[in-house]
Amino acid sequence: MTARSFSIISVDEKKCVGCMMCEIVCSLTKEKEVNPDRSRIKVYGLHSYIDLPVVCRQCSDAPCEKACEYEAISRGKNNAIIINSDNCNGCGLCLDACPFGAIFLHPETDIAETCDLCEGKPVCVKYCPTGCLDYSLWENSLEAKRGTEKTLYEKLILN
Repeated sequence: MTARSFSIISVDEKKCVGCMMCEIVCSLTKEKEVNPDRSRIKVYGLHSYIDLPVVCRQCSDAPCEKACEYEAISRGKNNAIIINSDNCNGCGLCLDACPFGAIFLHPETDIAETCDLCEGKPVCVKYCPTGCLDYSLWENSLEAKRGTEKTLYEKLILN
């Protein structure tokens, strides 16, 4: 994968303690209530000793955008994936296309949602107490250093 000139939220799973602070501040920021079910980042316990925050990787080829038949997914400020709720019918094609499981349906509206990077100031990164989340240029991210975006997830899920 070639270097990209935009930022992503990078995840260092070794630093995550499963506190779910990222889910709490995301839901509070986006939904004005503490409700992790409405967060745009999810923390999954893969093993008793591994917690993995899952957040939109802002893929350069964006399979979610390609899969959407309703032109509801595009790029916004900071090259972030943006979902236009007026065009989204909740069909789930983008959920199926996302290789990371980082697109979710809102539990009440059934409209697709994903991380929009909080206009370049992601609150999950700001309030992560262990620093497992980092907002940086893709070429400086852990994903770039490990080879590809998907390598981390494949290693954790398949092992």
